[in-house]
Amino acid sequence: MEVGRLPISAAQKGKLISAGYTTLSSISSLSPTLLSRDLNISETDALEIIKHASLGGTMDDCSSSRAIIGAQTAWDVLHEEESATRITTSSVDLDHILGGGISCCEVTEIGKITALTSLIQLAVNVQIPVHCGGLGGKAIYIDTEGSFMVERVLQIAQACAVEMSTSYASSHNSLPPSHILMQPEDILENIIYFRVCSYTEQIALVNYLDKFISEHREVKLVIIDSITFHFRQDFDDLALRTRLLGGMALKLMKLAKKFVLAVVLLNQVTTKYTEGSFQLSLALGDSWSHACTNRIILYWNCDERYAYIDKSPSLRSTSAPYAVTSSGIRNSVSKCQQILRTQAT
Repeated sequence: MEVGRLPISAAQKGKLISAGYTTLSSISSLSPTLLSRDLNISETDALEIIKHASLGGTMDDCSSSRAIIGAQTAWDVLHEEESATRITTSSVDLDHILGGGISCCEVTEIGKITALTSLIQLAVNVQIPVHCGGLGGKAIYIDTEGSFMVERVLQIAQACAVEMSTSYASSHNSLPPSHILMQPEDILENIIYFRVCSYTEQIALVNYLDKFISEHREVKLVIIDSITFHFRQDFDDLALRTRLLGGMALKLMKLAKKFVLAVVLLNQVTTKYTEGSFQLSLALGDSWSHACTNRIILYWNCDERYAYIDKSPSLRSTSAPYAVTSSGIRNSVSKCQQILRTQAT
């Protein structure tokens, strides 16, 4: 984090981070009056901080040059998108509308009142070995609401292990060797769990992820459940909230690109007064709606669950049914199909 390099007190660094100032450029362009008001410090102290930030910014010219050197051609970008790895959702219909699953190198937002099973399913599926068509990676699960259920993780992990073993046996006409057989305990070991209890902890953890993932390169998925919780409480200054969320979104996008991993964020549902009536919408306002690469909204239609692609630069807006079972996310079975199966048995 750039602020960490400033020769100022730890208390002042903490105030800068809490106020959303994590880069030197965001500080050096401010007036002492504005910074002193945001940090609740004297204008003299604010002027000193701005001076240090301005001096530090001149030292970053080399890094700016490196960023320019790293430019790509449009052909390179197209090739990267076409060869991007994806994490299966365990539903054929969902994978179809998502182009094969949740894409790495992108930030995907899921909007629903609760989507715990969907998130856990991804944390399990990212571990499917490469020889079985998966990524063979690990997952980071950041829990802001305290809703993580390890019993449900174990249930889905057991189902995944059984299905992979069955699939291997049917394709090879033999049981899988013990060294490639995934055990539920191994799946749980590969989910790295963080519990955060405030928005400052959440910001600090997101800032720490770059260093952590650099030391744990097997991580291929970062989940935040939910991105919303701590930012819907005790925030009278909406401009500050927007700035904090914008900075966090940029860091998550950089992580996804730098480490070729998927970032999945859960957003809560709220009501919005539109055209004379209250309608359901995702939280955090219109500015946040542009922060993520893809936005998926989960909803009910009659007695069936659906996923709708609300926003994506490469996927068309469409929906697909899915089901939540004891084994996790699976293909949906319509009522007609259920009746036919019942009659057949």
